[in-house]
Amino acid sequence: MSSKEVVTMLLAGGKGTRLGVLTKNIAKPAVPFGAEYRLIDFPLSNCMNSGLDTVGVLTQYEPLVLNSYIGNGSSWDLDSRDGGVTVLPPYLSDSGGRWYQGTADAVFQNIQYIDLYDPDYVLVLSGDHIYKMDYSLMIEEHKEKGAEASIAVREVPWEETYRFGVMITDEEDRIKDFQEKPDEARSNLASMGIYVFNWPLLRDYLEADAADPESDRDFGKNIIPTMLEDQRQLYTYQFSGYWKDVGTIKSYWQGHMDLLREEGKSLDLYDRDWVICSVNPNRPPQYVAETAEVSNSIINKGTRIRGSVKNSVLFYGSEVARNAVIKDSVLMPNVSVGEGVHINKAIIGQNSVIERDALIGSGEDEELEVTVIGEGERIEDGEEIEHGSAIGI
Repeated sequence: MSSKEVVTMLLAGGKGTRLGVLTKNIAKPAVPFGAEYRLIDFPLSNCMNSGLDTVGVLTQYEPLVLNSYIGNGSSWDLDSRDGGVTVLPPYLSDSGGRWYQGTADAVFQNIQYIDLYDPDYVLVLSGDHIYKMDYSLMIEEHKEKGAEASIAVREVPWEETYRFGVMITDEEDRIKDFQEKPDEARSNLASMGIYVFNWPLLRDYLEADAADPESDRDFGKNIIPTMLEDQRQLYTYQFSGYWKDVGTIKSYWQGHMDLLREEGKSLDLYDRDWVICSVNPNRPPQYVAETAEVSNSIINKGTRIRGSVKNSVLFYGSEVARNAVIKDSVLMPNVSVGEGVHINKAIIGQNSVIERDALIGSGEDEELEVTVIGEGERIEDGEEIEHGSAIGI
């Protein structure tokens, strides 16, 4: 096996409990997004566009859909014999086996895979964020600064800092302190969960962490703070582009609504210089009937629309009947919407059937909560589902 300068480890084993019914049967990175994609398409496409050709995908929770989807990585040009993409679930060895206990433990359990390529650097990514980023620029800056670890950060509103790990830096972007989801933040530079490490150093820290019975086996809680305590050369890499952690129902819904902005789109899915690739079977063309009204929406292949669709995202195979109204919503693959149905600010799971005259997302409040219908659910004729409900738990 020839050596590689960089090996990428893509963490894709998360259960995604905050997404509720959307991750009932699949891992969070396998959740559909943007009418055409799954969440994991974004980091894999970023690797492809960044010229990184050796990627280990660490899977665990409900891995079958994700494993089948990734396949040999050809959809992202990651099917090279010398590298490519490798799915890495937990496995049993002579010394035993166990589930991944945390983000750091997942990488620790795959030290042998990384050592096959004898890299100088390891890039660690999450498999469930929506963004476009050239990782090669981050790696280059890491080398220029003589960093031992680099953490991608972006500024967030101060009122949202409690949701993130935040970095306190000096004027040269060297990290001086770290706060994990603070009540009173001293910085609004939030970690994006994207790390570059010098591999020999990280290897030592992973082994020490694995030997510590008190550790949570986590990069944010253990590895990074320990490196800071040891006064290692840790730097931030500031990212100013669009980035969305779609780990909650509200943020997942908002990520879709962001795609529909006409002026200065937050995330350009039509950028020919940075293509987001996916694995999808061929579908027949869309059909938009004479009775249909479609505005400010993304409509995928194989959809048939006879009703009204406004400010919404429809995945492949969805059907909207006559006199139905879809507004501010996300319909996952193969959803059937009957005549006279009204759907407002909702996420409808794939293969669900909404029968005629049903009302999804009802309520008088001006600020409706997102309603979620799980996979394969059937909403009966005339049934009313109040806003903020979650059906299919």
